[in-house]
Amino acid sequence: MMQNTPSPLSAVNKALLCLMTSALLFSIMGVCIRFASETVDNPTVVFFRNAVGLFIFIPMLFKQGLNFIKTDKLWMHTWRSIVGLAAMYGFFYAIAHLKLSNAMVFSYSSPIFIPLIAYFFLKERINRNMIIAAVVGLVGVLLVAKPDQGLFNALSFIGLGACFLSAMAFVTVRALTSTEPPERIVFYFCIFGTLISSIPMFWHWRLFTWQELGLLIAVGLLANISQIFMSYAYSLAPAGQIGPMNYIAIVFAGIWGFIFWHEIPDLFSILGISIILIAILSCNPSITAKIKKMWNQAKTG
Repeated sequence: MMQNTPSPLSAVNKALLCLMTSALLFSIMGVCIRFASETVDNPTVVFFRNAVGLFIFIPMLFKQGLNFIKTDKLWMHTWRSIVGLAAMYGFFYAIAHLKLSNAMVFSYSSPIFIPLIAYFFLKERINRNMIIAAVVGLVGVLLVAKPDQGLFNALSFIGLGACFLSAMAFVTVRALTSTEPPERIVFYFCIFGTLISSIPMFWHWRLFTWQELGLLIAVGLLANISQIFMSYAYSLAPAGQIGPMNYIAIVFAGIWGFIFWHEIPDLFSILGISIILIAILSCNPSITAKIKKMWNQAKTG
């Protein structure tokens, strides 16, 4: 009796769904960060974002023992943690010193680098549609963010550097998923991220209120669960093909902004969100195949 194996299209669709879930959780994490940052400094938020994740893996450590952390790719885990944490600090620095709209541009522009990095480092196939989808998505992000002249000052180079490092981290995750389970990838990022981020955090350590502590713990939980979904997504499909799905976090952020802070999107934001959705749909081969089929039928009919 033959077993049904998942088709490439179903694998890509599952990857896109996982990446969309990851973006949703990250957007909720952003809400928690915004509330927490009213009274808590950024280094402390970064530390909790990494440290809380370690507690998620305690049951796995008890269940699987040393097999859970056994790896032949320690150097790749280290590299992924270094570039990922450096990108995190860069984004936090941009958020602290630039307008939030400018910082958001950098936070969601990393997919523009993913196809190129994946091509050079992973030898993944790159085509015109992947490049167009990434560029179109970036245009949509710019319309939503409406950055001003602050986009081109010295701080912007830090943001762009963080954007590139974030793309490097995404592509490294893609390389790791060929042999490593998603949980192990996130675990090592938590370990190295906690150790490194604990150094600046100690300069700002103080007692926290229960509300602050709850928000900080929520940031860590949401971030790490989101990382697991993201790692699983990149294990199912090429990074360059599904990367534009990251842009949907902008849409989720706009929804939370309206709910909690009564932020109403203007015409440019609505146009930008529409363009982002087009970019996301264009990276789904099943949808593009249906569109091409309808187009050909319309021409022949």
